[in-house]
Formats: sequence, C-alpha cells, structure tokens
Amino acid sequence: MSAMSDMIRAQFAAGDAIRDAGVPDPAGVQRFDDIAYGPDARWQLLDVYRPEGTADDAGLPVIVSVHGGGWVYGDKELYHLYCMDLARRGFVVVNYTYRLAPEFKFPSSMEDTCLVFNWTVDHIAAYGGDPAKVFAVGDSAGAHMLGLFCGMCTEASYAAEFDFAPPVGFKPLAVALNCGAYEIHVSDDPTDMTTGLMGDFLPNGGDERELSLISVVTHTNADWPPVYLMTCDGDFLHDGVYAMDARLREVDVMHEVHIFAGLEEPLGHVFHLNMQPTATDAARCNDDEVAFFRRFL
Repeated sequence: MSAMSDMIRAQFAAGDAIRDAGVPDPAGVQRFDDIAYGPDARWQLLDVYRPEGTADDAGLPVIVSVHGGGWVYGDKELYHLYCMDLARRGFVVVNYTYRLAPEFKFPSSMEDTCLVFNWTVDHIAAYGGDPAKVFAVGDSAGAHMLGLFCGMCTEASYAAEFDFAPPVGFKPLAVALNCGAYEIHVSDDPTDMTTGLMGDFLPNGGDERELSLISVVTHTNADWPPVYLMTCDGDFLHDGVYAMDARLREVDVMHEVHIFAGLEEPLGHVFHLNMQPTATDAARCNDDEVAFFRRFL
C-alpha cells in the first residue's frame, strides 16, 4: 500500500469520528443489517433501512448509496447515519460495503456495485421497496463509481469491457453525484494525491487505457438518467463539476448543478454526510436531492 493510501485512511477515519461523535441512530427507521450480496463474508455485505411501520409490500421508492473514501477507505458502517436519515424521508435505502484498493484492484469495487444493484432488483420488494423505482446517490469516489455504473447501464460497448454486468435493461430513475471525481489524471509528482491513489487502485497504476476506462465524462451519454450534480464552496474536488456539467449539456441529459455555500464559513467536501443537529446545510442538501428524485416517480 502506498503512503498516500495510508494517509487517506488515517485522516478520513479521524474526520469521520469527529463528524459522527455523539449522533444517535435516527428514530423511526427500521434496519436490516449484514445481508450478504456476494460470497465474500467480510466485504460483500449490505444493510437495508426503511421507515418504521413500512409493510413488506409497501412498494416505496429505493435509494442505493455508493460510499466514498478515495477508493481505499470506507464501509457501510460509516454511512449508516446518513443512509438512515435518507430512509426517514420515505425511501427504502440500500447501504453497502465494497472491496477496497489496494487489497482489491479495479474493477473489484465496480463488480460489487453491479452485484448490489442486481441484488436490489431481485430482493428489495421483500423489504418494502419497489424495484422499478430505484434511485442512487454517490459521493467523492462513490460518485465516480456511480457515474461509471451509469455508463455501464447505458453504453453496451463499455459494459462489454467487464465480465460482470448491471441488471438487464436497468438504469436508475435518477442519480445524485455529490462532490465527485469525474476525470482522473496522473502526473509525475509523487506527492500528488490522485497519482498516489491510482497506483493503488488501478492494476497498471493509471496507463492510458485505464484512465479512459475510468473516465466518467467519457462514458456519459444521452441515455443516462437525470442527474443532480452537487458540489460546495469548500470542496477540494469543486472544479470537477464543470467538466461533468459540460458533458451532460453536450449529450443533452436532464440535470441540475447545485453549488452549496455555507452561511457562516465554506462547506467542506461531502458536507452532506454530517448528521449533527447543527448541520443545517447537510439537511438542506439532502432534502433537495430527495425532492429532485420525487420528480421522477
């Protein structure tokens, strides 16, 4: 593992611990934990959350959450507060752990993502969700992965690059891409964060073919679902939204760009995951994304 990935894991873990300190699970949400979606008992597990009192045949809309963490960090436990909060808004929410680099190189995480969406289509009705009403959210590296998944759903030649696949004929009704990375570049600078991470994420460290394969912008096409494209004033990936916006405009995909700004100080990367009672900007963002989804029901 590179020093960059070691640093990411340590810094992100410290920040997440501060973010979530003292926050209880939200009331009014029922949870189903540690459901296997693949054979790996450590990594291929998911949780399902739904509003308390939901009948098994309720047919509620569904949100699948793709967590971030620079492709090398994170799991469903770190996203359960955020995902349960989404469930409070009237959705059945799928929150999953996927295999991380460098222990598992690309495309392992994408294979897991496809497995989760296949599981969702096949099984979510038993948890009160409607498999015909599936949305998705992703942030940071998770937004990148969700973008690639949308490409796989809508571009047959791209899907053919892999030996696994999304559900047949499936694409999300709409997606929210939050504080994401949509074009990946590597440099000769050994201190560059993205270059260091690509060395751990990609089998060849980021050769020309690999970088084309993982470019969300390249694989954005006219058949994509509608997109809620979000960043904020203090996001270190802020500039990526412009390339993605330009591509979505070029291929004429319905989308909205939302750049949130803090009322008192700049908002940080993935600010919307903060479930502290004082995090009113996060609540404002998540309310807005859910309202966007409801327009496509």
